[in-house]
Amino acid sequence: MIKAHPREDSFCNQLVEKYLEGAYKNKVEIRILNLHDLDLEPWLKYTWDTNHDSIPDSEDLRKSKELILWSDHLVFAYPTYWASPPALLKLFLEVIIISHFAFKYHKPYLGKIPNVEKLLVGRTASIISTMDAPPILMKWIDKDPGGRMMKDIFRFTGIKFKHKYYFGSVVLTDSEKKNKWLKKIFSIGEKDTL
Repeated sequence: MIKAHPREDSFCNQLVEKYLEGAYKNKVEIRILNLHDLDLEPWLKYTWDTNHDSIPDSEDLRKSKELILWSDHLVFAYPTYWASPPALLKLFLEVIIISHFAFKYHKPYLGKIPNVEKLLVGRTASIISTMDAPPILMKWIDKDPGGRMMKDIFRFTGIKFKHKYYFGSVVLTDSEKKNKWLKKIFSIGEKDTL
């Protein structure tokens, strides 16, 4: 489980807790990576070379990579801000989805077409996302740019996209409806880990 909400106190993290409760009913081993706890600020501005060979390393990044390599299924939980994941998750992906870890370039086809080896094959991923807009607007009006971005990243690395679970409008929803969502995500957590 990769928690990517910038605030600890959020409805998104309440959904995560209920998902985990459902998943734990199946006695599966789950490891949690909370991006809020990582020190990612050094990577906001960088001067790495194009092959990522000079990317600085850290204990946080090493542990994150170990978790990804250990996982069979990754669940990313985040709020949708301005039709895409928050900067915290984008920065994390930028420093994790790098050459020699998530993919590897080989000699291009015909000298022009990228030849990419996907290094995270064998894993699946799902998304849990909260938003202020109703999910139907995100799907039909905005065409889900954040979900497509995540799906494209998964595809580039060999991770197979499984599900996306969107909840909204959080800001306009009463506590009764939110409680229904919490029950729903509990069931999803239980089914996802069978």
